Amino acid sequence: MFGENHAHIFMNAVNYKEAVKCHENGVQEQVIRAHFQAYQEKGITFVRDGGDDLHVSERAREIAGEYGIDYRTPLFAIHKNGHYGKIVGRGFENMKEYAKLVRKVKDLGGDFIKIMTTGIMDFATDGSVTETALEKEEVREMVHIAHEEGLAVMSHTNGAKAVADAVEAGADSIEHGNYVDEDTLKLMAQSSVVWVPTITVVKNLIGCGRFSDEVLNTIWETGSQNIRRGYELGVQMALGSDAGAYLVPHGQGLLDELACFQEILGEEKDLFFRLSEGEKLIREKFKKRY
Repeated sequence: MFGENHAHIFMNAVNYKEAVKCHENGVQEQVIRAHFQAYQEKGITFVRDGGDDLHVSERAREIAGEYGIDYRTPLFAIHKNGHYGKIVGRGFENMKEYAKLVRKVKDLGGDFIKIMTTGIMDFATDGSVTETALEKEEVREMVHIAHEEGLAVMSHTNGAKAVADAVEAGADSIEHGNYVDEDTLKLMAQSSVVWVPTITVVKNLIGCGRFSDEVLNTIWETGSQNIRRGYELGVQMALGSDAGAYLVPHGQGLLDELACFQEILGEEKDLFFRLSEGEKLIREKFKKRY
């Protein structure tokens, strides 16, 4: 079975606010165990987390082995204050503060760094990316500082230019990567980056009534076309469902993501091999080197 390359163990796939409330006065270990049990039941033995600021993933890594799970975590994601990312981590005002947060992850034994360089898809309106992306040189310095500390970089990034900036900065994986274009896909194909599209987040929302299906279907079609074209160009991809996000359950989310890839790419004979190779790269890159 494939591994889950993008999860949030603290989220419950139902209500983000309730998930936060559950842990805000102390980590509720039984919740973590229930999520690990879900992975175990699906035969999933590798989980790469996206972090949180509630110490949930910190505790999760201590008990993951009991479930036979190789669990990797940045502990918390890092975002620039005033920009998207507070829901999963800690913020910085300048590069000095950013560097301190990177060292904090290292001191606490985190496996890698996760950075937030853009907003998310605006499901409630037109599907565009919320807010302005960080500047290219800023992203480059963020990646450089992490690499200097021996840590790989997981980059939450959407939008063609922002993805290109992150790839050129040397990010080791691109998470989500919505609205990339031909030039950006070619750039990704020529690099060593691994793309984790998390497309099931969109697919699972269609028909739920929370957002406009017209908007969701447009995002799904665009995302499907980009995954198909990226595959044709040789972009390295891996399965990650953003498990814990709304309507993306732990364990089942990965199976849903695989089903999305199979629907998008049809009977591609080397699909499983290609996805396994992408995951292999993630396993090699996103581990402690200090």
